[in-house]
Amino acid sequence: MRAVVYERYGGPEVLEVREVDDPVPKDDEVLIRVRATTVNRTDCGFRQGAPMFVRLLSGVRRPTRWPILGTELAGEVVDVGAAVRDLAVGDEVFGVNAPSFGAHAELVCVRESSPLALKPAGTSFEEAAAVGDGMILADTCLAWAGVRGGQRVMVYGASGSIGTAGVQLARHRGAVVTAVCAGDGVDAVRALRPHELLDYTQEDIVRPGETYDVVFDAVGKTSFGRWRSSLRPGGIYVSTDFGPKGQNPFLALATWKLAPRRVMMPLPRYKREHMLRLKDLIEAGEYQAVIDRTYPLDRVLEATRYVETGRKIGNVVLTV
Repeated sequence: MRAVVYERYGGPEVLEVREVDDPVPKDDEVLIRVRATTVNRTDCGFRQGAPMFVRLLSGVRRPTRWPILGTELAGEVVDVGAAVRDLAVGDEVFGVNAPSFGAHAELVCVRESSPLALKPAGTSFEEAAAVGDGMILADTCLAWAGVRGGQRVMVYGASGSIGTAGVQLARHRGAVVTAVCAGDGVDAVRALRPHELLDYTQEDIVRPGETYDVVFDAVGKTSFGRWRSSLRPGGIYVSTDFGPKGQNPFLALATWKLAPRRVMMPLPRYKREHMLRLKDLIEAGEYQAVIDRTYPLDRVLEATRYVETGRKIGNVVLTV
């Protein structure tokens, strides 16, 4: 089969499309013919070997554990292991193969217990591949922050993969959502129907008298200090990343119980239940994929370079 392989850490140029052996499913796995996958920030981080703890997982000097990247996928089941019960050959599925990767290929083995479900009816493979990871990360953050109906929630970085998920999931929870983004992302986010949309290049988004129960930094580029005055007493700043100078984990510990305003940086747990719930949301018309660009697998370098500009809106998809 064809797959995107990398044998050393570095820039997009370390990626190479080549022929490799077909994988064989274990007893608890299904073999999926990949029709679409994505290039996301997890792929880029592991390819770069950054931050450094990535190398403790993947290989200290070179990536020996997961030579084929790609976590999100949609495709068809072509073989099943002896212990598989709920999926069958011919099923069209979508999901996230984290932390095992392998989706940047024509075939990938995925455990049946992974975040994997039947593809939503009426959804293309490209759309199905582009929703899983962002949804799981955003849902984890909103759940930890306890977002509920009637609360005011700001989603900063609302045009990215996690941000577009955050806007939709916060609305679904009944929150009053203020989305913050800029440039070409404004129109895409407006289509997700936030209650308020702010362009941070055109106006001051820290406004006197405007406060929120939760500020969700979906790109990890701001700091708790910037939003302290925008949080109500008891408010929560939740981020997907370490933040400037890697301070978020330390602030999360320091503000854990007694502080009037708290910091959270939750680690996601990838569960099959996420994809089953996401399937229901999509089929009910309450969640949609946001796709910026689509590339064939052979153009993975071009796709990766675009992702690393930091300007993508929603997701960048690879068709296989």
